[in-house]
Formats: sequence, C-alpha cells, structure tokens
Amino acid sequence: MGASSSDLLVAVPNVSEGRDPRTLAAIEEAFAAGGAHVLDVHADPDHHRAVFTLAAPPGRLAPALLHGAREVVARVDIAAHPGLHPHVGALDVAPVVHLDDARRGAAIAEALVLADDLATELALPVYLYGLLAGGRTRAELRRGGIAGLASRTAPDFGPRAPHPTAGAALVAARPPLVAFNLELAPPATVDDARRIAGAVREGGEHGLPGLRAIGLALAHRGGVAQVSMNVEDHRALPLARVIEAVRAHAAVAAAEVIGLPPEAAFAGYPGDLPTRNRRTLESALAQVR
Repeated sequence: MGASSSDLLVAVPNVSEGRDPRTLAAIEEAFAAGGAHVLDVHADPDHHRAVFTLAAPPGRLAPALLHGAREVVARVDIAAHPGLHPHVGALDVAPVVHLDDARRGAAIAEALVLADDLATELALPVYLYGLLAGGRTRAELRRGGIAGLASRTAPDFGPRAPHPTAGAALVAARPPLVAFNLELAPPATVDDARRIAGAVREGGEHGLPGLRAIGLALAHRGGVAQVSMNVEDHRALPLARVIEAVRAHAAVAAAEVIGLPPEAAFAGYPGDLPTRNRRTLESALAQVR
C-alpha cells in the first residue's frame, strides 16, 4: 500500500461467529481483498465471536471494512447464535481506532463513512457509540439484545428495523481498547467469576476505572470459570493492575489477550502468569509494508 505505520488507521471489527473456520477464513479473505492488512484474527467458540484487527490508510479502511461486511452479512445469521458474548448483530461492532491524537480526526471521518456505507449498501441499522454518540456505551446499546435496541432507540444510519439475519452494527472512533480474559483456578465456579466481575468492574465494590467485566463458564475448556474484561484506557489501567485486583479474590490459572493491545498495556505485567496470544499492536504494525 506504500503507507508507513504512522499513517495507518486500525479497525477491530467483531463478528458473531467463532466456530466455523471456513466462514472465518472467507471473512478474513474479504477484508484483505478489500485492501486491509489483516494483523490478527482471534476466534473463540464459547463466546462464538471473532475479533479481526485490520490496518489501512485513511480512505482505504472503510471500503475494506465494507467489503468484509458483505461477506459477514452473507454468511452469519444471528438468529442461530448460541454464544456467550452479548451482541446485536453479525458485524456486531466495527470501531475505527486512532493510535494518537494526530489521527483522531481521520478516524472520526472514516467511522462516519463506514456507518453510512453499511446502512446504504447493506441495509444495516447502524448505531454510533462512544465519542460519536455523546459517550453512549456498547453495553447500553446491547441491553435487551437486538429486539430491545430496535424497540427503544432509532439508528443513526439506516433502516429502523433490524436486518432479518444480520441485526444491526455498532460503529465508533476511539483510542485502543484492551480485551483481556482471566481464567480462574479450580475449584472456582461461574458464580465466583460473576461475583468477581461485579466487584472489580467500574462501579463495583472494588471497581477499577474504565473496566468492563462479566463472568462466564467456558464449555469448550471444560467448564473453566472466566472473568472476561475490556479495559477502556490501558494508560490509566495497565493489565498488571487488573490481574492484581482479580487475584485479590481468587487464584488465576491463565490469561488470554484478545486482539493486539498497545505495548504500554503490559507495563509491570507479572512474569508468572501463563498468557495466550501475547502480541502487541506495535509489533504487528512494524511488519506492515
């Protein structure tokens, strides 16, 4: 593409499919064919969700996302979705990520182009969140699922009625967010994971700022109890502090990184915790040519 990593925007589309490798491969190929560098793909069968990390210059990222979204809409039906992760659509969220303040305006413009394209080309209701929607959160929009969303809130782009198989899409422009899971050591149960999630997330008894957390049981991993989290601002809340907070309530067996966090998120990270998928956004972008 001829762009340096300092010129690139990143997108992190989340797709409500985490089990069919052929479907995921076709979606990945569509994003790449549309002009994006595919930096990472993380699929989870229990969450029934895949997180794609893409990079492209401004002006090319939205078309690449639209190209991949066509494949998502053609292949993913949320009416048959027994996954654990809350969602409202096949292309559930599609944030455009700015890695520094200098690219914030470009990310906003790209996100708005994407929202309009998804509505116009694919007949998806598109709801903005975060900065583009006065701070409205994904959790607010997902409350009650797609039926609840459609009944109470008009989309920012596109038809009021959900797409019959693909639901709606949530779009934002934002700085990097870190998705991070901790697996509790036996004999911890899903009830323990839910209790801990409620305690450590923002607003909880021992709440951490900007931390979203839910407790789950992972059938594909033998019923292991997991605290699944999003860290909204890794500079204010490094992952080491999140681990410390959860460990205050239960032993932690392993960690899992979803997507590509910035390197700064790992400041002070404990060396004794087995961690899957520990890669950084900077290392992936360094490979872009």
